[in-house]
Amino acid sequence: MRIRRRLPIWLGVGLVALAIALAVVLRQHAPPEPARLLPGADGYLYVNLKWVRRANIAGQLPDVPHEAEYQEFIQATGFQFERDLDQAAFAIHYPVKRKVQPATPEPARFSEVFVGRIDGERLRAYLGKISGSVESYRSVDIYNIPLEGRTLRVAVLGFDTVAASNHDDPLVIRGIVDRSRKVASPFGGPALLRRFYKYVPLATLAWAIFKVDPVDSSPGRNALSFLFTSPTTVVASARYLGKVHFRAEAFTGGKDEAQRLTEQLG
Repeated sequence: MRIRRRLPIWLGVGLVALAIALAVVLRQHAPPEPARLLPGADGYLYVNLKWVRRANIAGQLPDVPHEAEYQEFIQATGFQFERDLDQAAFAIHYPVKRKVQPATPEPARFSEVFVGRIDGERLRAYLGKISGSVESYRSVDIYNIPLEGRTLRVAVLGFDTVAASNHDDPLVIRGIVDRSRKVASPFGGPALLRRFYKYVPLATLAWAIFKVDPVDSSPGRNALSFLFTSPTTVVASARYLGKVHFRAEAFTGGKDEAQRLTEQLG
């Protein structure tokens, strides 16, 4: 004799609704998708230019003349950053610490993800024209562009998304391509963002999360090192609530350091 226990329909529907609600809440508190595509780094910067334009925060700023190279880029691709860029996320890679520092400090390196209104065909034609070589990775063309003694690698990830990195390691841009091909997850993203993004207020138009190391105050690493005596993470954000509200929090190694920093800034 078999006894069948069937789950009531109303309970099943309730569980599905709860799962959907939980997923929505997690997505609201997760870093934006462009930031989740970025590699592990020492700092991150994100700006939502689409909402900046809607709020007309920069509406009164005067027009800035374009340099010749930028004007050539606009004519070739039809893309204008101040008009067509909706979101931008940056990963900041501090220079590698060396026992013997070079005479000229090494600059930081960057990885970026841009989202906006892009003409993919025109952009690929322009990138192919200025690149030294092109490699294919997971059906995505990576354009290797020689730039100021380094290689800028650019990949068109989709109809509205482009990634770039001037990091020495070619695996950095490949990692971005890998993450762009996976199903989006609110639990994804770099470790530094997963730990500190929860301190970014809701409805923030721009934010930055970065490490500060007081032991190394070289210009290529961080200009705020002089304020701290122990490793610290800074979370800064800007919201528009009729006026622009700027907020910055420093997460120090202990209460004594936090007290000293508060007194120093005060």
